[in-house]
Amino acid sequence: MPTHSVTRVGLLTGGASTERDVALASASQVLAALRSLGHQVDVVDIAAGKVAAPEEHFLLKAGVGTHPPSIESLDTREREFLLAGLGRAVEQAEVLFLALHGGRGEDGTIQAILDVIGLPYTGSGALASGLAMDKDLSKRIFQLADVPTPDWTMERLPVEDAGDRFGWPLIVKPSKQGSTVGLSLVKSPQAYADAVRLAEQFDDEVLVEAYLPGRELTVGVLDGEALTVGEIVPAHEIFDYECKYQPGMAQEIFPADIGPDITTECRRLAQAAHAALKLGGYSRVDFRLTAEGYPSCLEVNTLPGLTAASLLPKSARASGIEFEELCEQISSVARRTS
Repeated sequence: MPTHSVTRVGLLTGGASTERDVALASASQVLAALRSLGHQVDVVDIAAGKVAAPEEHFLLKAGVGTHPPSIESLDTREREFLLAGLGRAVEQAEVLFLALHGGRGEDGTIQAILDVIGLPYTGSGALASGLAMDKDLSKRIFQLADVPTPDWTMERLPVEDAGDRFGWPLIVKPSKQGSTVGLSLVKSPQAYADAVRLAEQFDDEVLVEAYLPGRELTVGVLDGEALTVGEIVPAHEIFDYECKYQPGMAQEIFPADIGPDITTECRRLAQAAHAALKLGGYSRVDFRLTAEGYPSCLEVNTLPGLTAASLLPKSARASGIEFEELCEQISSVARRTS
């Protein structure tokens, strides 16, 4: 018997994003969790429309590949559906659960449409989502909120100037992408131009950032409260797309063995970053430790992954919140703050 009141949930997923596979993998886990709690759930692919029950298994079973998918063929379909079909697809829902990552699903576009439709949805609002997705703007806000973040520039620096400012290696990445798509760890001047060209394939704004070689930490935030701090130890030099989503490619340790002082500071800074960006519902905040052992904020994820291998569920579980209850709390916050 369900332990929670039955709610009609619209589960939005898929879409035309390089993180489409991750969104579908999140949706598969969320769908099972919400139905186990007795909720009525309709799956909606924002690039295709409502998914009939017999098709759910085929859409959600594929998992995440080693590389992000191409989205060109999906982009027009997503635009058409958002213009003409989204309202009809979700009109019976009481709350919309956003199992979306990247693209229009996370940059505030979908959130703005849903604000017009008037249905409560999980995660953050349109403005906050857009600010967090734009790494340049979010880092400016971090500075104003006294949240340390690695030095960066949006200038198209010549290779000599980039090396003089940041040293080698350095990071080049699109300003508005997730899951490290288009990101490069640039170890030498010879690799700089190729890294910029790669980032430009995913965004017309490219961010060049100082590389911090220290330990990588992550903190989930749920309803404004920081969860357990975890450490990520990837098989590669950076926590790239493959390490994020392929089994065995990273150790994810919860709680992180970093001592009480750093733990407290990470949790404090995670809450500060979440609040500074005016986020709602939940998020995940990523840090690296400087050589002196201080946390420096890399970015905030407004719709962090909810796959079987994702970090937010692990942070929550280490805080005593199992996956089903995490999904329930995320949904409840959306209903309460709508």
